[in-house]
Amino acid sequence: MIEPGARMGQVVNCVEYADGQRVGDVDLPDVSDILEAKRPSRFVWIGLFEPSEELLREVQHEFGLHDLAVEDAHRAHQRPKLEEYGDAIFVVLRTAQRGENSAIAFGETHVFVGPGYGVSVRHGASVPYVEVRQRCESAPHLLKKGPGFVLYAIMDFVVDNYFPIVDDLEEDLEKLEEEIFGGNYRRETTERIYDLKRDLLGLKRAVSPLMEICNRLTRFDSQLIDAESRPYFRDVYDHVIRINEAVDNLRELLNGALEANLSLISVAQNEVTKKLAGWAAILAVPTMVAGIYGMNFEFMPELKWMAGYPMAMGLMASVCAILFWRFKKSGWL
Repeated sequence: MIEPGARMGQVVNCVEYADGQRVGDVDLPDVSDILEAKRPSRFVWIGLFEPSEELLREVQHEFGLHDLAVEDAHRAHQRPKLEEYGDAIFVVLRTAQRGENSAIAFGETHVFVGPGYGVSVRHGASVPYVEVRQRCESAPHLLKKGPGFVLYAIMDFVVDNYFPIVDDLEEDLEKLEEEIFGGNYRRETTERIYDLKRDLLGLKRAVSPLMEICNRLTRFDSQLIDAESRPYFRDVYDHVIRINEAVDNLRELLNGALEANLSLISVAQNEVTKKLAGWAAILAVPTMVAGIYGMNFEFMPELKWMAGYPMAMGLMASVCAILFWRFKKSGWL
């Protein structure tokens, strides 16, 4: 058995509901007795945060959870999915939260839904589900639909928390575009673009599987999710579609920003190369003339002329001036 203090550190809350109304907190060892009573209007909703394997095994015993689902909930690192185990449903969701360094941290939420119970297990980064429970308890006419509505409420909360993250990513992209097309294109900008692409890829992996999950839930035919509850999952599906499209659009815009940044960096480097080449050509003229007259041959008539030196200097100056004018006119300098 788990020590009570250790258990409470991982059990966020365990509450019994009847006809959509909160009855009261329930001790974990008493859950099986409530479920065995099989009262149609009652169910138990327990929330766990990063539970130990021992606690999960105790929860499994009390709620009658499937071994494979419990193993997934303990190991975590699962892709979003929906699995059926007899008359129970097991759903894996990927949660997302923007950290202080602007990087997206991903976590997981595993939801078990069965006759008379709902179990939510959180791992890693996520917003606490206190708000979800409060929203459900403030709408008893909906909560009385049972554990199926709990599943909807959690999915809706997870998906809605994607929207502010997408908005933040859009703002980051707008700032990057202003930097790039404002002439402040740098290699560091390329690194930031790749960071955003990595965040978007993680968000895409979290969102894309939800479309199939929501589709299945809207067609689900069981007592857990009745015909009246299916429209709520269609609403979640609509939100998932919007987020998925926004992520795809952002990825395309990021690809364009990356190409533009690399192109502008290349153009800037070419401009520098052109200037260096232009000055190198100009400096090559006096170097060549000085080199010719510095060869120290015995028979070089120009060396004996009184006008030889002025002519050499004039030649160098005039050719350099002509080259400078031509390069300036062509935009090389």
